[in-house]
Amino acid sequence: MVITSFLVNFIIRTPTIFTMSLESALQSIKCGEFVLLFDSAGRENEIDMVVAAEFVTPEHVARMRQHAGGLLCIAINNDFAKSLELKYMHEILADSSISNKEMIMGLAPYGDHPTFSLSVNHYQTYTGITDKDRSLTIREMANIFNVENKQKKFASSFKTPGHVPLLIASRGLLAARQGHTEMSVYLTQLAGLTPVTAICEMMDAETYSALSIDKAEKFAKQNGFPLLDGKELLEYARVH
Repeated sequence: MVITSFLVNFIIRTPTIFTMSLESALQSIKCGEFVLLFDSAGRENEIDMVVAAEFVTPEHVARMRQHAGGLLCIAINNDFAKSLELKYMHEILADSSISNKEMIMGLAPYGDHPTFSLSVNHYQTYTGITDKDRSLTIREMANIFNVENKQKKFASSFKTPGHVPLLIASRGLLAARQGHTEMSVYLTQLAGLTPVTAICEMMDAETYSALSIDKAEKFAKQNGFPLLDGKELLEYARVH
């Protein structure tokens, strides 16, 4: 897929503080490296560390734990979730016998529905929470995408509840919802990879809130990671 000319035109006419383009992000994610992904100031206003799940090692998990610190999740595309017979957690709870339905989360303050489904551990893990255990769970989740009978393999290979939440991207991806779940899955699809990602929000231990863009940009430069503005990804999706 040729994106260079589009990106050049887009970057020239779109002011941005970000130093890396979509092309750099695609190259990074294809190599099993991290991409820092900002959704937008009008949404969560957060930056996630993103990596393609098929490449995840214990080192990836350790780095997300140390340098991001948010909730480490697996994001999967909608068709894959359906093949596994997964549902959103808010739908599961709505159909359950839970007495207080008011507890079930509707729209978040920024206007989107949650994408959480089950939380899982791979059956070969011990506690499920170590860097080795979580990397195994994440990587094996991606591997199921290429299995013929996905649901059978999923049911026999994973246990729930576990230590890695599954997030289901909306059908239609960015046309329906512009969250880190959809953006990260779309990024892997553009890269020609399995549409399963590991994502983790970047937190700030000094302010006790989400990491600022300025600090994220400094971290990206120090570590050689692309910092991708979600607006660039949305514009590319709109054009193509």
